[in-house]
Amino acid sequence: MSAATERKRLFAPPLSVAHLWPLTVLLGIFAFLNTHPIRPHDFWWHAAVGREIVATGRIPSVDTFSFTAAGTPYPSYAMFWLPEVALYGLYTLGGPALVVFVHSVTVTLAYGLTLALVWKLSGSPRIAAAATLFAAVLGINDWNVRPQAATFFLAPAFLWAIHEYRRRPRGALRTVFPLGMILWVNSHGSFPLGLLILGLWLVDEVWRRIREQPDPSVPASLRASAWALGLAALAVLVNPRGPRVVSYLATMSTDPVIQNMVPEWAPPTLDTVTGALFLIVLLLTAALLALSSRRPSPLELLSFLMFAALGLKTVRGSIWFGLIAAPLWAVHLPAVFAGPARVRVAPARSWLATGMGGALVMLALVTLPWFKERLPLPPAKAGLISAETPVAATDFLLRERPPGPLFHSMPFGSYLIWAAQPEYPVFVDSRIELYPVEVWMDYLHISAAGCGWEERLERYGIRTLMLSPRDQPALVAAARESPNWRLIYQDEVAVIFTAAP
Repeated sequence: MSAATERKRLFAPPLSVAHLWPLTVLLGIFAFLNTHPIRPHDFWWHAAVGREIVATGRIPSVDTFSFTAAGTPYPSYAMFWLPEVALYGLYTLGGPALVVFVHSVTVTLAYGLTLALVWKLSGSPRIAAAATLFAAVLGINDWNVRPQAATFFLAPAFLWAIHEYRRRPRGALRTVFPLGMILWVNSHGSFPLGLLILGLWLVDEVWRRIREQPDPSVPASLRASAWALGLAALAVLVNPRGPRVVSYLATMSTDPVIQNMVPEWAPPTLDTVTGALFLIVLLLTAALLALSSRRPSPLELLSFLMFAALGLKTVRGSIWFGLIAAPLWAVHLPAVFAGPARVRVAPARSWLATGMGGALVMLALVTLPWFKERLPLPPAKAGLISAETPVAATDFLLRERPPGPLFHSMPFGSYLIWAAQPEYPVFVDSRIELYPVEVWMDYLHISAAGCGWEERLERYGIRTLMLSPRDQPALVAAARESPNWRLIYQDEVAVIFTAAP
């Protein structure tokens, strides 16, 4: 084989039909994300905080966006500051299209790393595609544009670096862990999961030493895992709150408002699609490990148990379980089902596979956010900003300036923080833990048009209502019937009432 041919095979290896499976899964994830609009609940208030950080040069420490919790300390700002600045910067540079595109690339990277690791472990593109697809199904509910998404790729990056280091130790691989942890701790409160992954690696190395290496000298792999965990733990301190970040997480994990009012923090149940899928995949993974002819290593077994426990505690853990479980499927699926682990490239079909692969890439490019208006998408996916966002109603508020204070549907709060400050401070928004239980009880009672709802509004001095016909139908009907409120605006997303003179 000539040198030119060898270089061609190195940089453009033959594509077989089997390779289309992982390519389809990865491009499908990318296309789905490209056509998923920005939803109103979290993105906008995070972008608003990023705007404030850029304008003032400091991370805010108290609430300035609401009138029901104004001045209350809010340490979460220091937890999300890095992606908040990034989101605001992206929006300023390229609007919602650039935000959606970068978000699509970031989340796809997480599943791309997962797919690459699974493919390397199993040697099979079909197994890699199936395992990545299962992981994606478990995570799809968490793919909205928000700071958490910026950290999804870190878990598979840690797993990939561990695998590569164990295969061929290189000092550069160990830098992945402290650098990754610095990014993680400044982006989202899920950073302890990185320490958990490294801790499980250390436990696995200790177990291997006890069973396989009675030599009193400490093996290099054991030293590497201990150093990785130690450096990552030190890297956690590189954040605006320093060691106080630990107390912040402890407070968040026990906050009664979060635990009782946020569906994402509730345990999974068979009553929801997300919960049912997680429980099914959990049982399938447990069966796979039990039936496998290859005994699970401590790293594999403990990873399954720890992340399964996380997923059973909160629906938010489902995406992490999928990313961690995919490599387990890669290793143990071939051990359960007889057959060759590796799929050979079929040169005779490479031209057909290359053509089909090119067509898939073109289809994915068509879904880029800049072309979205030309795509025949259902209403739920149309537009770069979700149709449930009260853009037009907020424009009406700012144009007509009805009197405040304003009572509004909670999902509207995030966009109001972005677009209507300081004219209309919010009543509540998706910063759930910021508001006292009493405020939430009043919000729920008023939204349901419970007995004395107008008296509760009067206690807050409310003069304008911005309501959701979908989420607050009883209150919309009650306000229409009350002589104390006058309808001044309505569309499919929001209706606005002002106090009658």
